[in-house]
Amino acid sequence: MSKTSKNKPQQLPADSPSSSRRRRSPAALLSAPTAVEPASPSSAIIESTAVPAPEVSERRRRDPYFAREAAKYGHPLPSREYILQVLTEAGRPMRWSELVEALDIAPHEYELFERRLKAMERDGQILRNRRGAYLLPEKADLIRGRVQGHPDGFGFVIRDDGGDDIFLGPKEMRQVLHGDRVIVRIAGTDRRGRPEGKIVEVLERANQKVVGRVLVEHGVTLVVPEDKRIAQDILVAPGGKKVKPGQVVVVELVEQPTKYAQPIGRIVEILGDYDDPGMEIEIALRKFDLPFEWPCEVREEARRLPDAVRRKDIAGRVDLRELPLVTIDGEDAKDFDDAVYCEPQGKGFRLIVAIADVSHYVGHGSALDGEAFNRGNSVYFPRRVIPMLPEKLSNGLCSLVPREDRLCMACDMIVSASGKVQRYRFYPAVMHSHARLTYTEVAAALYEGKEEVRTKLGELLPHLQHLDAVFRALLKARRQRGAIDFETMETRIEFDEHGKIARIVPLVRNDAHRLIEECMLAANVCASDFLAEHDHPTLYRVHEPPAPEKVAALRDFLAGFGIELPGGDEPTPKDYAKVLEKIQKRPDAPLLQMVMLRSLKQAVYTPENRGHFGLAYEAYAHFTSPIRRYPDLLVHRCIKAVLERARYEPGDWKAIGEHCSMTERRADEATREVIGWLKCYFMQDKVGEIYTGVVTAVVPFGLFVTLDELFVEGLVHISDLGEDYFHFDERAHALVGERTGVRHRLADRVKVQVVRVDLATRKIDFHFLENLSPAPTRREGKTERTRRAKAKR
Repeated sequence: MSKTSKNKPQQLPADSPSSSRRRRSPAALLSAPTAVEPASPSSAIIESTAVPAPEVSERRRRDPYFAREAAKYGHPLPSREYILQVLTEAGRPMRWSELVEALDIAPHEYELFERRLKAMERDGQILRNRRGAYLLPEKADLIRGRVQGHPDGFGFVIRDDGGDDIFLGPKEMRQVLHGDRVIVRIAGTDRRGRPEGKIVEVLERANQKVVGRVLVEHGVTLVVPEDKRIAQDILVAPGGKKVKPGQVVVVELVEQPTKYAQPIGRIVEILGDYDDPGMEIEIALRKFDLPFEWPCEVREEARRLPDAVRRKDIAGRVDLRELPLVTIDGEDAKDFDDAVYCEPQGKGFRLIVAIADVSHYVGHGSALDGEAFNRGNSVYFPRRVIPMLPEKLSNGLCSLVPREDRLCMACDMIVSASGKVQRYRFYPAVMHSHARLTYTEVAAALYEGKEEVRTKLGELLPHLQHLDAVFRALLKARRQRGAIDFETMETRIEFDEHGKIARIVPLVRNDAHRLIEECMLAANVCASDFLAEHDHPTLYRVHEPPAPEKVAALRDFLAGFGIELPGGDEPTPKDYAKVLEKIQKRPDAPLLQMVMLRSLKQAVYTPENRGHFGLAYEAYAHFTSPIRRYPDLLVHRCIKAVLERARYEPGDWKAIGEHCSMTERRADEATREVIGWLKCYFMQDKVGEIYTGVVTAVVPFGLFVTLDELFVEGLVHISDLGEDYFHFDERAHALVGERTGVRHRLADRVKVQVVRVDLATRKIDFHFLENLSPAPTRREGKTERTRRAKAKR
């Protein structure tokens, strides 16, 4: 789509002032088109002051975003939205001269206007055709999206508009890598009937550095990417660092792939050998592009912070230092976000949740703030944490360590005997943690009656008993509103002296965990209510109701077991909770609960309050973990702004929410990757051994089984299930034998043998031996009987 010189008019405004320059390829938007240029909240402002707009024509004042542009710029240009509106209303491509006339662009504005158009081109909002006219991509049947690669060499374009994914064959994938943003045109359908695309233009390259292992073939050095979604090996340019085959390295791409050539790179970092201690984390950090090194300006800002709370920091704060606030966390916790205190008040309780006041030290626009935004959250790997904030803050100045004064934001609540928060208030305070307690200690004292622990706690014990009493009240309210409570199994990895897995043990969740959880939920709900009440924008933690098709599939599945999901097409959390209560004592409860859990959506951060389905709250926000979650830090700033009768505007709330949701998913994926590698390493010497386990996933190509003793998951391939053709029944979550009718389904108990462990691909393969206790046969529901009857007719 590039222009030749004979297409370029020579006079202004017949074409853009610098049209003889080569057009840069477009880049991707973080979110939907917006005129807000900064992507980072480091450009945040509180109470921005508008600049008087200069005299402009009536046509320019029709811009729906004129006031916003005038507040930002001394000489406001037409907003991006207005330019798109004009192109849409024209219904055809428009040349530079036509846009200039339609938008009343003065000669002295040509250069700035051209910059705006070029920025819109880079972001893929507009394109230029061969004649140099501007057009909307969607009008030319062009589709924007992000490439999702597959280890087998093909891929898909995940569309920006949410439409069906577009298949890219291996030939098309040769010119892109996983994560690249592209514009494609539908070229037909593949053999499975999926829309198949042809790449028109690469908008943005996602991979500048790639981590992988060195391979030498016939004297040619290659790097095989660790991310198997990048199916192309990278040719190593001559020169650079000397490496040995098998080493793990970071390669910087100097040439991106094209239709005719592989990507080329140079090695910039040698990480070491594949089985070096901690190598799995080093790989994950780079594979998932996790920020893990502190920029110089961040280290300098942290260095300038005080080592302890100063007298001037305490001024104007409520003094809670005499109250016996305590922290309750796991044994290995180092960053203490929250402290709690409870006392009886009338028939109810006064509950104080004190949260570390990170926002006092991390101001918007600072280097610390920008890096915290980039990270989004702390990442907890086995044996290593990548914190959101430098250790001086996360484990020191902000952490509510015992016997030290600390600044905090308090949520002071009055809770009724029935567990309803009757009133609350927020205020900045100073506190002094009276003890650092663990869940094990608290459970031993309150629920196991261990006298030695009760004696050790001394004067704190009555306060813990008050906390237990308010917990019981809050739990009653939880059941009353119908929050969904799934029983899930979590594990803890224990390591040997070499940094490898010694054993994997189940993590017991006791009532001390639930006590803190209920206190935190109460404070989070108060935060969201407070900001909604004062009409202040913020990031809500939103968990939307399940999609109608998921509800229909779940209802049909449960009907086969004689279970009805009430609530019609839009069941409430209470409807889910009723079913969970009903199936608790059934032998097939694990299967039913697993299918119910998978019908729900993933929670996200967004400025649009759409409630929290799983917790059965009309509004919910994260307030209680600002040391390790950026959204919580933003919520703190919003609450402070309301208390100060100001307004906090960090930028594009929607884009910030999408970014925080992304960093959360990124951290989860990286952690799963590391744990998967460690488990593979752990299983290497167990090939040939026999174990029992449970089917935790059914997919078209086999069964995923989690072993009982080891809590390690592996695959039984469909070809290993027996002398039959097995077909995937998505509705029943089963693989069904065509000839025998044998069914292997979710939650079946099975016996398997370990046959292969592949450390490079993180895959463990099992050989199927026996189905020990298959889930009860599914009864046909009315929907299925009707379908079969129609088929016979």
